[in-house]
Amino acid sequence: MIATNVTSIAPDFRMPGNFKFGSGAHKNLAEELKIYSPQKIAIVSDNGVAHAGLVDKLKDVLGPINVPIYTFTDISGEPTFKLVENVTGKLQKENCDLVIGIGGGSALDVAKTAAALLLVENIKPFLDGSQQIETRKTPCILLPTTSGTGSEVTMNAIFGDEEKELKRGIVSPALLPDLAIIDPELTLSCPPRVSASSGVDAFTHAIESYISVRATPLTKIFAEKAMRLFPDYITRAVHNGSDLEARTGMGWVSALAGVSLANAGVGAVHALAYPLGGKYHIEHGVANALLMPYVFEKIGTTCTQEMVEIAEYLQLGDYSHQPAKALQTVVQYLFELLGTLNLPTKLKDLDIPQDSLAELAESASKVERLLANTPYKLSEETIKQIYVNAYYGKGGAKEQ
Repeated sequence: MIATNVTSIAPDFRMPGNFKFGSGAHKNLAEELKIYSPQKIAIVSDNGVAHAGLVDKLKDVLGPINVPIYTFTDISGEPTFKLVENVTGKLQKENCDLVIGIGGGSALDVAKTAAALLLVENIKPFLDGSQQIETRKTPCILLPTTSGTGSEVTMNAIFGDEEKELKRGIVSPALLPDLAIIDPELTLSCPPRVSASSGVDAFTHAIESYISVRATPLTKIFAEKAMRLFPDYITRAVHNGSDLEARTGMGWVSALAGVSLANAGVGAVHALAYPLGGKYHIEHGVANALLMPYVFEKIGTTCTQEMVEIAEYLQLGDYSHQPAKALQTVVQYLFELLGTLNLPTKLKDLDIPQDSLAELAESASKVERLLANTPYKLSEETIKQIYVNAYYGKGGAKEQ
């Protein structure tokens, strides 16, 4: 059942200008570029993707159009605002007039933000949050090599603020690419740890946007389908990376969840994950995956019907006649998922200092945009308790 106020006006529903999905889809990229008539192309990627040979493969695909190509692949780990400023400056100096991003969420976030700012003289106000990006005049094409962040279909880009030791998001329709190409073949080289963390990140997008206070019947359709597909493919994709069918399934999970995220937004799991990434540089997907069961133990009590529905989507059973048990079952599934995918289950295991939990809670409580999108109103004290629970792990000591 989808509850909604039928008298309210639904917000705009946004997606990339064009969307292509399928094995081998990237091989038609040269043909796709003809409508833009680029004079110089920028390819933005990361070290891992470059070393895997995917950047060279893309350059070979683009060979027939005989256009100069500038590549920037010096991205590793979580990107920062300083990196975006650096990349944008290099692309401006090279006079690039079309940007292609290929890689995981970090590379795609950098690529689409640089494209949006490429013709802007002073980009600092857009990076510090004092001014919003209204338009993008430089064509942008994104090709993900992981199935998780959904960056190729969202209006969001997340970067580390090194001075404030936190992560902040830029949100603008200008960050939606002109073309998103989701080709499962490009994810075959993704290593197990990244496949696991990015895959659970995609599921986080689906479940958080499904219970979001901004969810609509349309966004829930995308989130529901992503959650139905997830249990069929996540384990196979992680433990047998060459399984193209599983990679294809997870490609759909990521894309569908990303569309739901782009329009309904995420919530408390991401809010609590941001300080872990900003201060301790914990990978975004790992932070989300670890925190998700601990967060839902608390916020799930405010959306019982949604928990019943989610339990069904995850093939956990029919709890329509015992709705109170649905949340417990979903949370248990999330805990077991961490073990199945060899992901950490405790903050303690990530060398997070115990005496930093209060500071983390204070930082997370300031991520008001995401907390306001969560049906449970979390106080700073409650957020701290969630961090305490996550520090000791399920069944561990939970003293303050």
